[in-house]
Amino acid sequence: MLYIKKRQNVKMKIIAFLLAISLFSSCKKEEKRLPFYDTPDFTPKWINEVPDNFHQIRPFKLINQQNQAFTEKDITGKICIVDFFFTSCPGICPKMTKNMSVIQQEFLSDNNVLLISHSVTPNKDSVDVLEKYARLKGVVFNRWKLLTGDKNEIYDLGRKYYFVEEDEGIKKDNNIFLHTENFILIDKQRHIRGIYNGIDPNSIQDAIRDIKILEQE
Repeated sequence: MLYIKKRQNVKMKIIAFLLAISLFSSCKKEEKRLPFYDTPDFTPKWINEVPDNFHQIRPFKLINQQNQAFTEKDITGKICIVDFFFTSCPGICPKMTKNMSVIQQEFLSDNNVLLISHSVTPNKDSVDVLEKYARLKGVVFNRWKLLTGDKNEIYDLGRKYYFVEEDEGIKKDNNIFLHTENFILIDKQRHIRGIYNGIDPNSIQDAIRDIKILEQE
């Protein structure tokens, strides 16, 4: 009788242990979800099913550093980290480029991940200028695109779709310079899933972590 009770106690402990693991796993999975964003103030939306009309990066047409057309079709199906810079920037841009390089190195052989840097001075950052900059900074073409093109297109994407300046309610025309250190995370359906400080190493590590989380979705 004592032997049976001991076996029952062991069995109950095993069940309790398995339940604890199951609950812990569920909590961990819940923690690993990323929110969605659809407003310039980056209020997180925790949703399981994305509505058809939910905010996403609109269609566009720009040119990469190898003089190839680059459109929304090239980012659909990719996890992207996006920023806005210019090659002659003496301030924050070198730090941003350095941190983009950190992300590039982390996902160098990962075809799911793409880095995108838009020039905010496209009249100066021609394809030739971007190509030289790419060589100087160790940009790997398959992993990291430097984009130029129509200024109105770039500024409209940055302010109205990527929300890189976080200036809710403040309308700026394209004569006002677009300059921001923010990195934006985009999922495979062109939805915004994160925002990071592109000059803060800790924030860059957060971006790397979140890219890996998105890869599990």
